[in-house]
Amino acid sequence: MEVLHRHSLASLHTFGLNVTASQVVTIRSVDELKTLLSSDVTGTTPALVMGQGSNLLFCEDYDGTVILNRIMGVEVYETDVAYHLHIGAGENWHQLVCWTVEQEMPGLENLALIPGCTGSAPIQNIGAYGVELQDICEYVDVLARKSGDVVRLAADACRFGYRDSIFKHEFKDSHIIVAVGLRLSKDWQPNTSYGPLANLDPATVTAHDILAQVCATRQAKLPDPTVLGNAGSFFKNPVVSESTYQKLAAEFPSVPCYPVAEGQFKLAAGWLIDQCGLKGHQIGGAAIHQQQALVIVNLGSAVPTDILRLARYIVDTVNARFGVTLEHEVRFMASGGETTLDKVMP
Repeated sequence: MEVLHRHSLASLHTFGLNVTASQVVTIRSVDELKTLLSSDVTGTTPALVMGQGSNLLFCEDYDGTVILNRIMGVEVYETDVAYHLHIGAGENWHQLVCWTVEQEMPGLENLALIPGCTGSAPIQNIGAYGVELQDICEYVDVLARKSGDVVRLAADACRFGYRDSIFKHEFKDSHIIVAVGLRLSKDWQPNTSYGPLANLDPATVTAHDILAQVCATRQAKLPDPTVLGNAGSFFKNPVVSESTYQKLAAEFPSVPCYPVAEGQFKLAAGWLIDQCGLKGHQIGGAAIHQQQALVIVNLGSAVPTDILRLARYIVDTVNARFGVTLEHEVRFMASGGETTLDKVMP
């Protein structure tokens, strides 16, 4: 276990902001995590568990302990009908996706190039190109902070929703994800229903083909966080009622939408932002990416308030034109714990 005091977080989260934490602790096993939580290392200050910090915006210096989860390892149990994977929370998600495809265990290819560690995937219920984690998740192992006990939650107990789960609510501060179990069916059916994948022939396409197409598409649209600091899609695609959608469609016939439930429609947040002419809009060292309106980037000199002011401007502009309120997908972290845009930038 490595403990660093008053340490910079610039290289530990993908926005690359120059903020610090009171201390940073790296753990590499469940036993190390138990030891840490039972010690006085964290004291009474808040403790934030991080993987690669790919979905975090630090609004200011963090007055607590950042725990870097580096629990590694992948175990595979095979049955006649499926591959069952037990994955340490610290494993890199994209590398896992590539490895499973190389090992001829398809099922994750649509989720390629989503940044972050495997332990973060259930929190957001990550999804892309027609597939969500809940489609292939079997269980999530969590450690209770108070007792130190490890509990296995079946997928249906994780309360997965659109970029949502129990880990954003009841379990947010009380449990830490240490492993994720996935089930990849041997009766693989390619999912080519979404966007650029629709050009692939489902009769002949392979998981390698889908992986390559997803990677090419994401690399063309999304900035590399090692070049331009960012946290991927900043806002959720808003879900609106049928009446709201019909009203929008009457005024904006080209508005893209996807039915998600009876009487509910998902709009494309990137389209809404783009229609407001906001691509490239800059405040301080932060800007909306020129190729993807959903992404806010650090041009190299951004401070947290630049990104917060830009996010506020985007929300207000979209609401003024379309009457739709965007919610941020990125988690906001204040000095004492998680917060929201409305709280820090009302």
